[in-house]
Amino acid sequence: MTSSTLTAGKVDASTDAHGITTITFFHPSHNSLPSRVLTDLAATISQYGQDEQTKVIVLQSEGEKTFCAGASFDELQIIETKEQGLEFFSGFAKVINACRTSPKIIVGRVQGKAVGGGVGVAAATDYCFASTHAAVKLSELAVGIGPFVVGPAVERKIGRAAFQQLALDATEFRSAAWAHDKGLYAELFESREELDAAVQAFAKKLAAYAPDALRAMKKVFWEGTEHWDTLLTERAGISGTLVLSDFTRSVIQTLRRS
Repeated sequence: MTSSTLTAGKVDASTDAHGITTITFFHPSHNSLPSRVLTDLAATISQYGQDEQTKVIVLQSEGEKTFCAGASFDELQIIETKEQGLEFFSGFAKVINACRTSPKIIVGRVQGKAVGGGVGVAAATDYCFASTHAAVKLSELAVGIGPFVVGPAVERKIGRAAFQQLALDATEFRSAAWAHDKGLYAELFESREELDAAVQAFAKKLAAYAPDALRAMKKVFWEGTEHWDTLLTERAGISGTLVLSDFTRSVIQTLRRS
């Protein structure tokens, strides 16, 4: 592993004439999320949530095949203490909470597979469009961690029974159609062009609504999650401890060699 792996990746944002701010994250390793990208992503979502020119946020990633591969295995491998583990997994908590507390509606655009934390990011949006190729997998248990941090966001969207299926069957992808049926995705599209057109049309529609009404609806949507600042940090501590186990270290080394 080189240091460039952990310093790679970026988060960009731009606002168009309609007040639609598009936030885009990228990492060369299947849009995985090291700490730096997680921190930047959470900060960017929070920043534009307070931006007066922004009326609605579109959250997306670069590339075509993978929306987000979740946690960075390179960074997981170098975690040596519970404190470091807590800090890393708190990055996912910060992104989810930034989405939750943003006063602006967040529209998700999922063009490809979502794994682990990537499923959590999709679940944290308020309305999510996806490609028919956007299969989902919560792979954490297979690595010895468990989807503790993203679990509340995923369960809130798809229900406990579906979350249990996804969490326990940790080595298998569920289709985009399954995720749509369970409520994670609002709409599915065959082509990237159709997906992009639908995202933009919906975002423009939202941008034309009364801002105060949208802000009030956002609060209603997330009622009952006010304790998540504490809950997700506690969950990050569980994952931060489990990542130190011999089981997890062995699995990560095997996966990185494959």
